[in-house]
Amino acid sequence: MRNDILNERAEEALLKCLEQVPFATVEPIFERASISGKRPDLQYKLRAPDFDQLLLIETKSTGQPKPVREGVNQILRYKELYPESYGVIIAPYISTRSASICLKEGVGYLDFAGNCFLAFQNVYIRIDGQPNPFSQGRSLRSLFAPKASRILRVLLVNPIDKIWKVKELCKESDVSIGLVSNVKKLLDEREWIEDHEVGFSLGDPGALLREWSENYSYRKNRVRDFYSLQEISEIESRIAEACSESDIEYALTGFSGAARMAPAVRYQRVMSYVRGSINRLSRRLELKEVRSGANISLLEPYDEGVLYGSAKVNDVQVASPIQVYLDLKGFRGRGEEAAEALLEQVIMPKW
Repeated sequence: MRNDILNERAEEALLKCLEQVPFATVEPIFERASISGKRPDLQYKLRAPDFDQLLLIETKSTGQPKPVREGVNQILRYKELYPESYGVIIAPYISTRSASICLKEGVGYLDFAGNCFLAFQNVYIRIDGQPNPFSQGRSLRSLFAPKASRILRVLLVNPIDKIWKVKELCKESDVSIGLVSNVKKLLDEREWIEDHEVGFSLGDPGALLREWSENYSYRKNRVRDFYSLQEISEIESRIAEACSESDIEYALTGFSGAARMAPAVRYQRVMSYVRGSINRLSRRLELKEVRSGANISLLEPYDEGVLYGSAKVNDVQVASPIQVYLDLKGFRGRGEEAAEALLEQVIMPKW
C-alpha cells in the first residue's frame, strides 16, 4: 500500500474512532514534530473543554511485530521532545503480539479492522476481537506458497539453533536466492528469526508452525481414498514393500506417521504420500477406491518439498514430524489430539 493511501486510510480510521469522544474536536497539525529529521506520519491536536492532547501517529503497511516495534521506538523518541504527547500506531491489522508491544510501552494502536486501544486524559477506547480482513493477503500467500514452504520445512526440520546463510538455505531448499530473501523478510517482520554475524537462525519455531498449521490443509495434496479389509499394520507394510520394490518414493504421514513417533496415538486410517503411480499401486494392493468409509488415504504431494526430512522408522519411510503434524491438524477431533501429542512428545523436546 502506497504511503499516501496508507496515511489517508489511517486518518479516516482515527477520525472515525475519535467520533466516540463527543466532547472533543480533532485538528490536523501540518508543522509536525521532528527528531533528527524524522517526522510523525500524522499529527493531530485533540481539543476538549478541560484539556488539549497532542497525538503523534506512525503508520505501518503491516502490523507485524518488527515494524510495529520500530514505530513504537520512533514514537518514544518523539516523546523526548514532546513528553505530554500520546503516540499511536496505525496499520491495516494489528496482531495480538503487536498490540502487546504497544501496551507495554504506553502507546496506543488502531487498525482498519476496527481494533483499537486509546487511553489518554479522560479518553479510553478499547475494541478487541475484530477479525483480520487481510488474513489471506499477499504476504501469507507468499510465505506459505509451495516453494516458499520448502524453506519453512528446512528451517523447522533441522536443528533450530542452526545458523543459515541465504545461499546455503537456497541450496538446501532447492529454491532461488530471491525467494529465500523474500521469505526471510516475512519471517523477520514477525520477529520469528534471529540475526547473527554470519547469518540467521529460527527464533520462534512454535509461532511459525502454529500459523502455518492455521493456513494449511492436507487437502492441498491430491487425496485419493480407498478401502481394504486387511489389518491397518498389514496395509502399511504392503505399501512400504510395494513402493520399495517399484522404486516409488513414499512416506507415511497423518496417524500412520504419528503412531511410529508417538506410540500412544491410536487410529484406524492409513495415510501415506506416494510420489508415483497411485493407480498402479492401488491395483497391486487390491485397494477399492471409495467416496466414503475409507480407511486408506494415498496423497500425491502438492510439491516435492513435502517429503523433505522423511526418514526410516522401523524399516518404514515416515514423513518428517513437522509434515505429519501439519497433516494431522486438518483432521478435527482425534487428528488435532494426535497432532498435539506429536508436538509435545517429539517436536518441542528438540527445540
